[in-house]
Amino acid sequence: MIRINRKSKKILSNVSTNLILTILSIIWIIPLIYLFVQSFRLEPGAWSPTFFPKTWTLNNYKKLFTETNFIRWYLNTLIVAVISSIITTIFVLSVAYAFSRIRFKVRKSLMNIMLILGMFPGFMSMSAVYFLLKIILPNNYQSLASLIIVYSAGAALSYYIAKGFFDTIPKSLDEAARIDGASRFQTFYKIILPLSKPIIIYTVLISFIAPWCDFIFVSFIMSGVPDTKMYTVSLGMYNWLSREQIQTYFTTFCAASVIVSVPITLLFMWLQKYYVQGVTGGAVKG
Repeated sequence: MIRINRKSKKILSNVSTNLILTILSIIWIIPLIYLFVQSFRLEPGAWSPTFFPKTWTLNNYKKLFTETNFIRWYLNTLIVAVISSIITTIFVLSVAYAFSRIRFKVRKSLMNIMLILGMFPGFMSMSAVYFLLKIILPNNYQSLASLIIVYSAGAALSYYIAKGFFDTIPKSLDEAARIDGASRFQTFYKIILPLSKPIIIYTVLISFIAPWCDFIFVSFIMSGVPDTKMYTVSLGMYNWLSREQIQTYFTTFCAASVIVSVPITLLFMWLQKYYVQGVTGGAVKG
């Protein structure tokens, strides 16, 4: 009888959990469905009396690619995201491996300082970053190069997840490689990295998503730039929501949002298993 009660409670608990998660998922996905269907709405304006369009059309997507700078914004964002992702991944993995394997006097203090600094929101330093960019790039501080510097300069502060992953790889592999005459870099590049595919993919994804979705820094750094072709997707699309343009470009904005979300969604779904492994850690047992 006790077993039946326990089993019933477990089933009831699972059903309740699944029901709550289902309700939350529906609430979360409704705005996405609305955004998607509105991208096919023929009626102009930001407001519609019905959830689904009265007249469906592909004109919003046609307008997006033929009458706006969306393609240029998309390429700008892609360039910034890819380069920032490469630089960030190199920095994060190098720092994480150093903290995981090398012992030096200020190691713990430096790790704690970097961990504390990483807890502060990045937008708190926007003013300082802006003036530093004016010093570093006096004639080109409002550019894609500035955005790459901003997104990749503080990359090493996010070392802790990668370090936790490297800690799971037996140090005996490093010792065996050193005995065979491999240098520290050769050990890292030829032995540790091939075993670290999950954390590499995790780092690449995180470092790619940040500049791809960012609006705060790009709006602050690129504010006042007269050439709209220098904008990224987020800044260009945001201007469509201004009071002067929202009636004309709202449905185009919805279409652009769908286009922007598709690549990162497919990439995440494709690499999801590696993402989970990177977060949970664990490369080699033994």
